[in-house]
Amino acid sequence: MSTKFEFETRSIHSGLERDELYGATSLPIYETAAFAYQRAEDLEAVFAGRKPGYIYSRINNPTVAAFERRINSLEEGLGAIATASGMAAIATTVGTLTQSGDEIIASKSLFGGTLQFFNEVLASNGIKTVYVDPTDIEAYRRAFSSKTRLVFVETIGNPKLDIPDLRAIARLANENNVPLVVDSTLTTPYLLEAKKFGVNIVIHSTSKYIAGSGQAIGGILVDLGNFNWRNSKSELLVAMTRQAGEFAFLARARKQILQNTGSCLAPFNAFLQNLGLETLALRMKQHCENALRLAEFLKTQDLVGVNYPGLPEHAQYQLAKEQYRGFGAMITIRLGSKERCFEVINRFQMVKQLANVGDAKTLVIHPASTIFHTYSEAEQETAGVYPDLIRISVGIENIKDIIDDFEQALTGR
Repeated sequence: MSTKFEFETRSIHSGLERDELYGATSLPIYETAAFAYQRAEDLEAVFAGRKPGYIYSRINNPTVAAFERRINSLEEGLGAIATASGMAAIATTVGTLTQSGDEIIASKSLFGGTLQFFNEVLASNGIKTVYVDPTDIEAYRRAFSSKTRLVFVETIGNPKLDIPDLRAIARLANENNVPLVVDSTLTTPYLLEAKKFGVNIVIHSTSKYIAGSGQAIGGILVDLGNFNWRNSKSELLVAMTRQAGEFAFLARARKQILQNTGSCLAPFNAFLQNLGLETLALRMKQHCENALRLAEFLKTQDLVGVNYPGLPEHAQYQLAKEQYRGFGAMITIRLGSKERCFEVINRFQMVKQLANVGDAKTLVIHPASTIFHTYSEAEQETAGVYPDLIRISVGIENIKDIIDDFEQALTGR
């Protein structure tokens, strides 16, 4: 579908092929492991890439492909690859761009699972991660070396809620001829026009806001089509350009990483997440509105601190206002002690305690004792995690009910 349509329209109509047989307007679920061909010559041609077609759902699947096309339309990209989870999208991207002996530059304040992947999996495969403060442009400048193959940053640090200057980081990455890879899970394609700020590859954990109701795990990566892979520092990608041209990154990611690791998205999960996209814009507006109103309420309470990018006192408030269409739905509060955090969490009646964000429901968690429990105190602080901190993912319930539940949990009344 042409990008001349507005975001909301593309989120409903893009990606679907006309159903000539039955006239269906909803995405069919092709729940099959493999695809049959009548003639041996046809299957040979599909394997050889001379003819389009589906072979095996570990490689590609019509339901998954429709989801990929819709996300790609929303990001205005060159192409997208859906994966089994957000972590699989990160692993596929990094695996495509690096090999043993390479380095990546990454934000210090990352989601705990991403930190573990970089520190454990990448390190064991001979790939070094150089960590920097995502808000310190000079730190990025100093971190580049001849071995750097990509820069990785989250649009909003989880759970630190710090905001990187994407345009400035993209400029540095471009000067050093490496792609800027951005995890936009917390901002989604609706809040951030990644391509506009020079991002080269955007990643989403589609389990979160894109799915919308916490019912399915998935991930996706999108090549935004603005990096020249012929000039890549990766010899493997340069070699791939001789076969695939501008699609070199996508071809290597699908054929050599996704296909061989088996980290494909299930067709039914693709169906659920494609369905979630239809209401993404509406939900993100409500998430952001509720989060701002809850943050303003929390400021009136007797708390050690309230952190939300939409509050004027946030260090990167102006930058967030310029970069994003809204301030997101993540808030953190500090209550003075771990014991106080547990006391408040145990009082919630509607709000759920679980290890997820981006649900229609309002969620809370104590990161220090859960997601970051294996990290040292110093490592936790670097990531913005403290013993007295609660992370809040604000849902789309009526804001009065959200505030009422927080008020009774905080006061015990």
